[in-house]
Amino acid sequence: MRNHIIGVDVGGTFTDLIVTDSEGEPRIAKVPSTLENQAFGVLSAIGETGVSLSDVDVVVHGTTTTTNAVLERKFSKVGLITTRGFRDVLELGRRTRPNAYGLKGSFEPLIPRELRIEVQERMDASGNVHRPLDEEGVRRACETLLEEGVESLVIHFLHAYVNPSHERRAAEVAAEIWPNEYITMGHAILSEYREYERGTTAAVNGSVQPILHRYIDRLSEELRDKGYASDLLVMQGNGGTVSAKIVSDAAVNTVMSGPASGVMAAARTASGAGYPNVITYDMGGTSCDVALIRESIPQVSSELELAYAMPIHVPMVDVHTIGAGGGSIAHIDDAGMLQVGPESAGAQPGPICYGRGGENPTITDANLALGRLNPDALLAVDWPVTLDHVRDAITEQIGEPLGLDTDGAASAILQIANNHMAGALRMVTLARGQDPRDFALFAFGGAGPLHVVAQARELGIPTVIIPIHPGITSAIGCVVADVRHDYVNTVNAPLDVLDMDQFTSILDAQVKEGRETIEREGVEVEDLQFIHDADMQFVGQSHILTVPLPSTGVSRDELRKLFEEVYWERFAVDLPEIKAVLVNLHTAVIGRRKSTDLSSLAPREANGGDAVVATRNVWYQSGWQETPIYHRDNLPPGSEFDGPAIVEQLDTTTVIEPDCHVTVDSDGNLIVTVGSLAENPNEVSS
Repeated sequence: MRNHIIGVDVGGTFTDLIVTDSEGEPRIAKVPSTLENQAFGVLSAIGETGVSLSDVDVVVHGTTTTTNAVLERKFSKVGLITTRGFRDVLELGRRTRPNAYGLKGSFEPLIPRELRIEVQERMDASGNVHRPLDEEGVRRACETLLEEGVESLVIHFLHAYVNPSHERRAAEVAAEIWPNEYITMGHAILSEYREYERGTTAAVNGSVQPILHRYIDRLSEELRDKGYASDLLVMQGNGGTVSAKIVSDAAVNTVMSGPASGVMAAARTASGAGYPNVITYDMGGTSCDVALIRESIPQVSSELELAYAMPIHVPMVDVHTIGAGGGSIAHIDDAGMLQVGPESAGAQPGPICYGRGGENPTITDANLALGRLNPDALLAVDWPVTLDHVRDAITEQIGEPLGLDTDGAASAILQIANNHMAGALRMVTLARGQDPRDFALFAFGGAGPLHVVAQARELGIPTVIIPIHPGITSAIGCVVADVRHDYVNTVNAPLDVLDMDQFTSILDAQVKEGRETIEREGVEVEDLQFIHDADMQFVGQSHILTVPLPSTGVSRDELRKLFEEVYWERFAVDLPEIKAVLVNLHTAVIGRRKSTDLSSLAPREANGGDAVVATRNVWYQSGWQETPIYHRDNLPPGSEFDGPAIVEQLDTTTVIEPDCHVTVDSDGNLIVTVGSLAENPNEVSS
């Protein structure tokens, strides 16, 4: 029986899809995204592969539906019922400003004030009932919100993370009146202290829940109509999947679904290549995403702020994003300085070389002007423009104001962009106490391989990994991702007086809930894995550090020692005289799906001797050099060659700088040793 698995990732420009097959070579599709209804693009991509959905075992979908809704503020109309006196918590926030040093700014709350209604109820900080719930007040609030046309309801009470009984009862009362299932309880999304962050997370969930539910239902129905008999799986921001049956219950967990799937693919691919510690470098058309993977496990954070005053505190793969992509526009600012990004030309009109009316030079245009891109092989080009036209625009807008020739101006654009991206890489390594030289650099995305070697050289990273299909890595991530559910509970107790029985019981309860959820989903898994963490801090501190726990049975002394080790690793400071506090306990319950053999992606029939298809003049820091052009599909495992070189394929172009050595491993990955000089440049062997 054939084991067909489909992974599909919907991006802002393209929908990428891969079909893996236990008996044959994988099939790949890349089609324009249909943003008005992403389902059309998904079905179109499936049609391109020629695979019958009746023969497909699993479809795993990474979606930008919720991410775009949050970024564009295209929400469903949502109302809030909260504790009397706390109507404005979500608006007051942390008393920050949109511009830290600005004299003015604007802020539009997620839920308008007229749709935030107070009711009588109160829990104290220990979870004791101070004032009973006014159930009739809940009914009146629901009726008022329905009259205002509210579609989704959020119930957020003070200290519900300790005792959720009032939120649960209010939800029961609301369900008697509310015409749909869009009722979000704050504690059900996040059982963690900090009323503002917990409330905002719940509000985001309520705002995107109807949008995601309608989309997933529509897509699931379309798949069933075409013969798909299994349950649809959806990527979450934590790097795991969840069944479509329950995904909308916690829709906020799908925010950052796309970046997370790419990181998961990188973790699996790099681990298979023998590199458990890697920095991911995903550069697309608009932005650059970087993340850290240690011991083959992506780093996860519970603190994300996609926009001002919109913190989302659910576990997500810790991705740092900057506005630097292939479409980032280069310009001279009022001070006469060259700037690149964050403004992007996007897909419309795009870079000048796309021929869609773009007039401002971009990073892509600079790469083209310097011979790094083939002007005859650009994707998404409607009406090609001449290379001279691109170079003239760079000269006029960048070169002449700076007193540089065309080559100098184009190289300056790349240098500024590379500096921005190197800063992002430092943020996930040096700023967190990690030496980038201890990691390999894993590049993907349409533009990542163009710049990755320069980034590695800048940070002293010795090894670069470029997967077989960089442009569809996020779709591959959907295929290899496991089922995952995360749980968090606040303890907030000094370690010296911590009830260790309570400590163990919380972790055991999280494990039990995870087991039951995966069983309820009905997704086939081969094994269950449990990852436990503790959020800890010293007394008087506001920030927390995450401490990995080896088991649920750690002692008080072991917990203290583990925290001190993590603190020392981060800050190189020992504080034995200050008491430690256990803030939160986390458990990640991971259902391991059947593994996918990524080696099937590598070309097996290629002839290494035919790999060099042309030569062209390419600019490097040392100047112009005649450079061999390799075709990626003609580089079988075992091939080796030296830089300088350009490697071209359908979804990206890779720049191999001089003094670098490249080996193609058994999975088809390009393993680049930065700074090495081979004896026979430009020779391919197999």
